Amino acid sequence: MWQSIEQAISTETGKRFHIVEKQAVSACSLTNTLLDSNEQPLNLSFKVSDGQRSYFIKLNKKECLVNFQAEAYSLRQISKLTHIACPHVASIGTTLDKSFLVLDYINFSKAKPVLWYQLGQQLAQMHYETRHNQFGWQHDNFIGDTIQPNHWGKHWHSFFAEQRIAWQLQLLSERSILLGDIDHIAKVCHQILRCYHATPCLVHGDLWQGNTGFTHKQAMLFDPACYYGDREVDIAMTELFGHFPNDFYHGYEAEYPLDDGYEQRKLVYNFYHILNHANLFGNIYLEQAKALLARIMALNYH
Repeated sequence: MWQSIEQAISTETGKRFHIVEKQAVSACSLTNTLLDSNEQPLNLSFKVSDGQRSYFIKLNKKECLVNFQAEAYSLRQISKLTHIACPHVASIGTTLDKSFLVLDYINFSKAKPVLWYQLGQQLAQMHYETRHNQFGWQHDNFIGDTIQPNHWGKHWHSFFAEQRIAWQLQLLSERSILLGDIDHIAKVCHQILRCYHATPCLVHGDLWQGNTGFTHKQAMLFDPACYYGDREVDIAMTELFGHFPNDFYHGYEAEYPLDDGYEQRKLVYNFYHILNHANLFGNIYLEQAKALLARIMALNYH
């Protein structure tokens, strides 16, 4: 297996690469949280080096190549279209029974307030990337290990209600978990978003603190689930699983202030991620989903 990875790196970089150092690294370091029902990471993660160059390797089952391909594509799009730093994709492929993704290894350090402010500014600048006039992505991708539909659509309220909320509710229903009538819940979410004019922009799609990192000089993003959507989905998620430091929001607002009504729309946007966690892990997330749904229904949009 490792010979195949060495060969892939050598072919991609044009320089012979032979592993002389290899160590397992934390699954939460530069890796998607692909988890099974026992919340154990399915990705295996390693740091490898030839003594000069170091790489971060993700390994998974061979059929997970499509997950890595989607991740690599998003990383390359962020690198191509924005000024936000992200890991360089060195190689991607399969061995006899595994799939792998090779990224440049990055030594992270403790974040400084100025770098959180910089990240907020750079994310705002990324959200000005609006070359598509529709919502969606070039292909479906993944949020964790859940398929994320991305069929192009002109109307944000329909896109999010159908391809985010209704999709997750349908996945739950297939496991005999019902939070209510799917069509009615999707309609309510549709109504909440209907009067808001969202501009399709490039979003990270899975922006929590575990998918950020910092060197001494710059902020970095990784593990994206990109698509063209409303910029507020990224900001909303930064408040869901551990609020980002205030410096981040100051940096963002200095570049691209949020619109009125965000606090209400945020409930719908984060409902999607809670539903996804309920699909992945069940348990406490189901209760959170029910509580958040009650708040959404209480908005009484008509």
